[in-house]
Amino acid sequence: MLQAVEGIYRNGKIELLETPHNIQESRVLITFLSSVIHQEPVLMTFGMFSGEQQSTEADFEIAQFQGDCDDELD
Repeated sequence: MLQAVEGIYRNGKIELLETPHNIQESRVLITFLSSVIHQEPVLMTFGMFSGEQQSTEADFEIAQFQGDCDDELD
């Protein structure tokens, strides 16, 4: 069974941020993610993806959720 847990590599040691479930001993693969420190949140603003063809109110009506009888969300 594969499990992924988050951790931090610091000063030559790996510190797990959570305990793996039902694992006493196991081989591991370590993947280093790029570290981004103090990244400003990127917010979408109106018009930032605008081009020559703009969305209309009718486009949003077409995309509106119409329900799915099999999703049990009724």
